[in-house]
Amino acid sequence: MPHSARPTVTLRDVAAAAGVSVSTASRVLGGSSRTVAEEYRQRVVSAAAALRYTADAAARSMRRANDSIAVVGDDLTTPSMGMVAAAMERRARDAGAFVTVSSTHGTAERQLETVRLQRALRPRALILTSSRLDTNALGGRLLDELLGYEREGGRVVIVGDTDMPFDSISFDNHGPAKELATYVAGAGHRHVTILAGARGQGNVSARTAGFMAGLRDGGVEERHIRISHCTVSRQGGFDAARRLVAEGLEPPHAVLAANDTIAIGAMSAFRAAGVAVPDEVSVTGFDDIELAIDVTPRLTTVSLPLAQAGAEAVRLALADRAEAEHLMMRGQVVVRDSTAIRVV
Repeated sequence: MPHSARPTVTLRDVAAAAGVSVSTASRVLGGSSRTVAEEYRQRVVSAAAALRYTADAAARSMRRANDSIAVVGDDLTTPSMGMVAAAMERRARDAGAFVTVSSTHGTAERQLETVRLQRALRPRALILTSSRLDTNALGGRLLDELLGYEREGGRVVIVGDTDMPFDSISFDNHGPAKELATYVAGAGHRHVTILAGARGQGNVSARTAGFMAGLRDGGVEERHIRISHCTVSRQGGFDAARRLVAEGLEPPHAVLAANDTIAIGAMSAFRAAGVAVPDEVSVTGFDDIELAIDVTPRLTTVSLPLAQAGAEAVRLALADRAEAEHLMMRGQVVVRDSTAIRVV
């Protein structure tokens, strides 16, 4: 009679039995050069032996074949991603490496597919840029793929919000959004529309929450705050602003957009409808893309350190450290010509 197959023991099983993180177990069993405390190393080795865990020897023996850094992004067409990618390329070039870029359109399935492809190409490091990457995405399969890549000698860096055990760079979207909205309320605006972008998208959702908090603190009544969801694009902002004009703009009115691209689209719609910015409606954005100072009027916004984030991501990707590093970057409110002071 044939024997039943032995249940597959995963790295997560070993980590749970040893009472350590998955990344620590990966470093011990994957032959990583990063140091793990002897106590934890012994616990992982003992747990692996007890569970009869067998790592892939072929994967463990692999080494990086080149000096490429593979950047996996949600959307390569956005100006903010362009600023991040350009900074990555400059920092990598200075370090003697080069950057390749691919797009996933923000879907977990495409992220997993792209990471698998990149593992086969064996870049030196993987940098994932996304509004949010979760440990439990696709039942943990994306995490397992990334951990497997690190066991092979690679390095993973995430730019965006995440609970995964890798180097990461995130942005404080809530705090500066609150500051911007507080400024708008303090400037006398008592009717506000938030162009909130797509529902469920982490970064713009945090900005919307910050806008709401700042407006309330600034004395704007909640019944005078409208939230309008739209695609995160110039056309999305244009269409949302056109609907707003059709519904009517109660003075003194302000429009807070979840990013600069949406804001610029909204200003185009106001101009087409004969609504003057900022004389009849103030408009703000978020990110401070290069176009923000080229449009007329120049856009009031939150300036995020996008180029710095790109450069730091490459630094982390090329660094040789034992523990993961987590950086939080914060933007600053930049007041320009698209907002006006109202008499309250």
